[in-house]
Parts: sequence; structure tokens; C-alpha cells
Amino acid sequence: MKITLLRHAQVQDDFLGKYNGHNEIGLSKKGDEQALALADKYLNAGFDTVFCSDLLRAKETLAPFELQCKPIFSSALREKSWGRHEGKSFEQINAEGIEYLNFDYWVDALDGERVEDFRRRVENYFFKTIFKQDAQNILVVTHSGVIKMLLSLVQNITLEEAFATELPYASCVILDKIANTFVQVKP
Repeated sequence: MKITLLRHAQVQDDFLGKYNGHNEIGLSKKGDEQALALADKYLNAGFDTVFCSDLLRAKETLAPFELQCKPIFSSALREKSWGRHEGKSFEQINAEGIEYLNFDYWVDALDGERVEDFRRRVENYFFKTIFKQDAQNILVVTHSGVIKMLLSLVQNITLEEAFATELPYASCVILDKIANTFVQVKP
């Protein structure tokens, strides 16, 4: 089983560099161009199952794809909710009095979805739904945080290590299941 984890294309300019979480925001002009380029890149990929976050930026990334199957949209593939901090930058949050002491403190200090709940949501959906598919070539269009959380789970690394992984807009991570273990393949 091969799983292509695709981060959505670039968001509207006003939301760049922000903790966007569950905000319903679309793609920027550059994001639209990235989505078209991705659709062209994966034109003959032969995905037999496609999953996509139900948030607008993921749906708009998937829209230009010519698919052989109907995509499955799910709220389980949403980014972590940042509550009242959604749509704010690191600097704006810091100015509100939340100081960055270390990764774990920062993630716990922001409200919204608890990290443990986010981890459980991602783990449950991937391990109980996506990984159980009778499919060989799966596409998942989702968000940076979801991909990094999954990398933490399948590679048995800390969430901080996973979040250090560079994952620009419209980039992908490919996981290949070999001997019941998922390994990351550089695209």
C-alpha cells in the first residue's frame, strides 16, 4: 500500500503564517496555480482511493484533479483546532501574553483542540479507516499538522521532531507499507 499525503496548496495571503486550524479559507492565486500543477503532476497516478479534509483549502486543492473514484471528505482530516487563536500569527499570540518556552508548552498553552484529542483523531482515522482500505494507491489531501502527527505516529518520533519536518504548501510525503511498517519515501 502506497499513501501519498498531500498538503493543501497555498492559502489566501491574509492567512499566510497563521495558525489557521478549522478556519474556512480558500486558496490564493498562487495556491490555485499550485493545485493545477499538482493535478497535472498526478494525472496518471492511478489513485484507487482518495480522502480529503472537508475544509475549503483542501477541497480547492483537490478540485482540478481528474479522479477515477469519488473522493471521501472527512472532518477527521482537518487541521488541529487552535480555538480563539485561529487566524493569528505567532507574534500576535505572543503579544497576548503567551510566551514560547518550548514546543510542548506552546502547543498546550493555546486553546482549541487538546493535543491528545488531535493525536487520537488522526490515529483513529488513519489506522481504523485509511490503513484498512483494500487499496494499493491512496491519495490523502490534508493539512501540515495532520501529516506531521501521522509521521510522529508511524515513525515513532516525538511530535516536536515531526513538526521540525519542512512541509511547504502543495508538498507531499509518501508512505509505503512494507512488512506492516510504514516508511517515508522522498517524492
